[in-house]
Amino acid sequence: MITASRTKNRAFPSALGAALLAGLLLANSLQADWPQFRGNNSDGIGTGSPPTEFGPDNNELWHTTLAPGHSSPCISGKRIFVTTYEKDESAVAVVCLNRMTGQVLWEKKITVEKLENGHPSFNPASSSPCCDDQGVIAYFGSYGLICLDLNGNLLWEKKLPLTRSFSGNATSPMIAGDNVILYRGNYVDHYLVCLDRKTGEERWQIPQKEKFTGEMACTACPIIAGDKLICHTARSVQAFDIKTGQTVWTAKCATTATSTPVVAGNEIIVAAWNKLGEPDLRPPFPTFEKLLADHDQNDNQLIERKEFPKLWIFHRPEGIEAAMNGAPVSWKHANKNGDANLNREEWKRAVDELERFRAGYETHGLLAIPIDSEGFVAAEDVRTLATDGIPEVPSPIFDGTHVYLVKNGGLLTCINLAEGERIYRTRTRGKGTHYASPLIADGKLYTFAGDGQISVIELGPSHRILAQNKMPDGVYATPAIVDGVIYVRTHSTLYAFQETTD
Repeated sequence: MITASRTKNRAFPSALGAALLAGLLLANSLQADWPQFRGNNSDGIGTGSPPTEFGPDNNELWHTTLAPGHSSPCISGKRIFVTTYEKDESAVAVVCLNRMTGQVLWEKKITVEKLENGHPSFNPASSSPCCDDQGVIAYFGSYGLICLDLNGNLLWEKKLPLTRSFSGNATSPMIAGDNVILYRGNYVDHYLVCLDRKTGEERWQIPQKEKFTGEMACTACPIIAGDKLICHTARSVQAFDIKTGQTVWTAKCATTATSTPVVAGNEIIVAAWNKLGEPDLRPPFPTFEKLLADHDQNDNQLIERKEFPKLWIFHRPEGIEAAMNGAPVSWKHANKNGDANLNREEWKRAVDELERFRAGYETHGLLAIPIDSEGFVAAEDVRTLATDGIPEVPSPIFDGTHVYLVKNGGLLTCINLAEGERIYRTRTRGKGTHYASPLIADGKLYTFAGDGQISVIELGPSHRILAQNKMPDGVYATPAIVDGVIYVRTHSTLYAFQETTD
């Protein structure tokens, strides 16, 4: 696994001078950490004043080339941790870098029997590590959990069966006091587990009763709300007693576990997305007459297989970076009798079946669930803040007054939490698929498009775009913002950006 670092700053032409400056800029300001996916309790709130405009050779402190991976960085003191993988070697790894210079301090590589598969946008290093002042814990669906000290020495590991799901298992673990929490959703096993932070011994495990199906993904990270552990699971948001694992409350939602919840006052906010939730994701099926008019090339009043067009059960047209953006209608499903032609009766039967299938998906939405709920949370006790514009993967974020959410195509929605009123909906100018979750720091909202476009928007009702920053390759990993530095991981490189002066 080859890595290289480069420290840069225009004020010092030499590499040595640049490194010294980077150290001076950070050495006296290392105050905050970023212990897990999206920081403290996954709230996405950064510290300090990160730059508004940045990119390669612009407010760049350093960059380091990394092996592939979509995991977000976590930070403890002077160390940054990420995970990587190498397909040819069938290996995954935890990598530790110097926070001030980007120098790789150590790498712990693990050879696995088989690398986990998933959606084309997924890779086996998609789960983000978590860390504290004792070390780092990483999770790989290809291997299990591994705990290392700050110098890369193995403290414990918990090997787990190879996960199996269409999307890939990209959920991230978290450290909660002397506990390690992991939600593991896939076809092989589906449960929430709590381990001892020091030993890796299992304290409790809660099997999930809801079946994990082919349409589901697992990317959500657990969070803490008071004495409760909150987890977005398959078609539910659940609260548990962190000491015992006992269920405190369950709120149903027609979704899968893609969005990490966020605490907002006395409520839990979660983006409850499902693939057929919004009407514009469900293209209308043509009538048989329309099929004939557009595709019956030999004019025999039938549709042959070679004439059958690509039609969508659901379609996300703005996800241009991902290879799969919907589910097509198969010829086999339409032509049930298996002959060479599709007739009017067959098409009507197929359309009726598909419409019944699509109608079975409840409208999804942005939900606000009272933290002090008990038992089964009735639908009337859950506030639905929005029913459209719901992101597929990115988690919502709360600035103390407003909830922000961004979806594919850079569609940004701002909602006043108290009134549940939409303040605005706009485009960030970030196009295509959005996988990374938004961040907030110094009165600014940062959003990240899959093609590497980073939009910086003024917080509040103005939705004024302050800057557009373009990275040289894609950004799927959610960055970190600590002490005024924004750490951005692209498909090939980890960058550190800080406001600098000439």
